[in-house]
Amino acid sequence: MNKETVTFVTAKTNELLATPMVYAGLKETAQAWLAAVNTAKESDATKKYIADLKECITPIDGLIAFAESAHGAQILGTEGAKKMAAHAKKIKADGAKYCDCPACAAALAIVEKLQ
Repeated sequence: MNKETVTFVTAKTNELLATPMVYAGLKETAQAWLAAVNTAKESDATKKYIADLKECITPIDGLIAFAESAHGAQILGTEGAKKMAAHAKKIKADGAKYCDCPACAAALAIVEKLQ
């Protein structure tokens, strides 16, 4: 992996790790990738990282479904869920395919850079 890619992915990984909505399993994979950079384990760690990132990026329709669900209202509160659903519908209308929260945005940027 070239230096520019490592620098970009490292920065985005640190952004990802700083967001409160990242799943514990993805945090572990991200930290393992950081530890594997410039080692013999880098290639395998990168493959696992990409796979885990792809699993965690929320498709826009999934975000809308969550925000409109009883579970979404329970977690976000009724008003928060309504706001999230409205936001998700707006960005979908504008062409978004995925959630635009900081975690999903960083994950998507990493996947796009590494593929």
